[in-house]
Amino acid sequence: MQIVLFDDNELRINFYPLSLTRPVADLRVGILTIAEKWSKWLKLPVSYLTAAYLQPKYPLADSEEDILLIKANICPDEALCDQIISLKYSEKLSNGKGFIAAHTTVTELRQREEFNFDGYRRINYDHAIACINYPEDIFRQNGEEIRKDFSLLTAGRVSAALSSTNTIIGDHIFAEEGVSAECSTFNSLKGPIYLGKNSEIWEGCLIRGAFALGENSQVKMGAKIYSNVTVGPSSRVGGELNTCVIWGNSSKGHDGYFGSGVMGEWCNWGADTNNSNLKNNYKNVKLYHYGLKQYRDTGLQFCGLIMGDHAKCAINTAFNTGTIVGVGASIFGNIVPPTFVPDFSWGVGESAEIYELNKMFETTELVFDRRNRKFDEIEKSILKEVFRIVGKQRT
Repeated sequence: MQIVLFDDNELRINFYPLSLTRPVADLRVGILTIAEKWSKWLKLPVSYLTAAYLQPKYPLADSEEDILLIKANICPDEALCDQIISLKYSEKLSNGKGFIAAHTTVTELRQREEFNFDGYRRINYDHAIACINYPEDIFRQNGEEIRKDFSLLTAGRVSAALSSTNTIIGDHIFAEEGVSAECSTFNSLKGPIYLGKNSEIWEGCLIRGAFALGENSQVKMGAKIYSNVTVGPSSRVGGELNTCVIWGNSSKGHDGYFGSGVMGEWCNWGADTNNSNLKNNYKNVKLYHYGLKQYRDTGLQFCGLIMGDHAKCAINTAFNTGTIVGVGASIFGNIVPPTFVPDFSWGVGESAEIYELNKMFETTELVFDRRNRKFDEIEKSILKEVFRIVGKQRT
């Protein structure tokens, strides 16, 4: 038995630019990605059914075994896992909003054009479901997902010891092997704090849960981490962070505020970069939607920045409330960036140009080298296809 997490074009577009370079199930919310959650909950291998250009990096199971097909934007919990694992072949699980999961085979998947599974016996699911539908749901639900992931990852385990130079408030803190932390304050009264393997917290940091720090990541001196923050693996952060998610392999290493937002992979913020997350008139924030080609009302008063993979900005960049930054954008100049910075933009304002792929690839190879990773042909092919897909957005 294996798990297959699937998304369709409509679902992926809702999460652009974050899902231009990865399946929806590879989005991080809480400590883990959605795919990692399902694998740990059900103790089964996971594969993906997603856009064709993403499949070489995120392959579909090549197996004749039965599979549990699950919609990619749904986050697991105990009740839902119990119901899904009990499904028999040719049964599907649904609720009032539609399809959730089915017990089927890869062979049958390949023969279907739609995933409504007409003819399957329907099982109704009457409990609440945690799912994400738009990018802002990632930071909105991050605190609760940190709590769930924390319980999943630490059950029956004992935390590594932290140095006595730290101040520990509350008892919901877990440090994996190799964690280094000195002269910092950890307050877990409002939510758990999870410190990944070989992560570092430098001197003078103030950290309040819920907070998750990924493996091999660093929090620099004097950082202030408010609640509901996730910093994914191999990242470096400083300054202020509040209610935000950094996927991983990204740097916000200097002073500046990042709040009510999501940052993808391989991003970099210049020193003293800030984002606003509240409008001066306190009205709802709107975000650009790629499919609609217009702005949609999030219904949120607090909503900051959504930044796609490989995006970078210069020192002293000031992002307005409700800004979308596309994949591969390089932001610099003496004006405030617009609230939609198209993918592969080079600069902003009247002087903005298209960031040509060959030049972007030169930079990306250097970025990968810094983390001992190879920028291979699969990575290049994904970015080439993204460049083609978003061409109309840039014009």
